[in-house]
Amino acid sequence: MPTYLMLSTLTAEGVNTIKHNPQRIKEVNDEVEALGARVRLQWALLGRYDFLTVVEAPDEATMTRVSLELGSRGSAHYESMPAIPIDEFIESVR
Repeated sequence: MPTYLMLSTLTAEGVNTIKHNPQRIKEVNDEVEALGARVRLQWALLGRYDFLTVVEAPDEATMTRVSLELGSRGSAHYESMPAIPIDEFIESVR
């Protein structure tokens, strides 16, 4: 299944939500699954981005739906990109 990296940055509203309910992070991960994708790994980051999430989705349309749904809430900004296994990448440039 295709893998995507999703970088997220919390808005002021999102920071307030996490401060008062840190479990909300895992609730959102469950919502991602309800949208047809699966959170495989997740890290909190220090720096420009607040979280890095590794997501598996069957296709770009599903990942687009996930990004739009989460982004429409106003609690974070998202940047998603496909992660290409290095062997597939090498094979594609031959």
